[in-house]
Amino acid sequence: MKSSDTAVIRLIALFKLVKAITLIAIGVGALKLLHRDMGSTLDHWIAVSGLDPGNRWVERGIEKASNLSHAKVKGLGIVSFIYAGLFLTEGIGLWLMKRWAEWFTIIITSSLIPVEIYEIHHHPTAVKIVVLIINIAVVIYLVYRIRRDKHTPK
Repeated sequence: MKSSDTAVIRLIALFKLVKAITLIAIGVGALKLLHRDMGSTLDHWIAVSGLDPGNRWVERGIEKASNLSHAKVKGLGIVSFIYAGLFLTEGIGLWLMKRWAEWFTIIITSSLIPVEIYEIHHHPTAVKIVVLIINIAVVIYLVYRIRRDKHTPK
């Protein structure tokens, strides 16, 4: 394996691991909010982070979060942990340069692309678009790598 291939695979692994860490943080945060007043907790964190509480986007976010039921918050936490587990598996397997991890990443990442497109269609953000582009590039690269290695004499 070329060192450029190793670098790209490790970069993909880091991307997956960052997504996993982010989802773990979201899951922990969601479960910690279960038995608290979500509105006042969010007000506190917005004040601490220096965001403008009068900003219409911040107000809209607080309003939406405040109206979430306990079941939805719990569901968000659980789903975050499930996806974090998938991303950790992908990231660790790719970091260790395992072929099964490349296949696993192709399957998982390509299966989530329709969900990402749906989300972008209904709630477009620059971050979602960038993540979609990266995920498509990851799938294309890994498929190319596997096909190339299949036809390369050993």
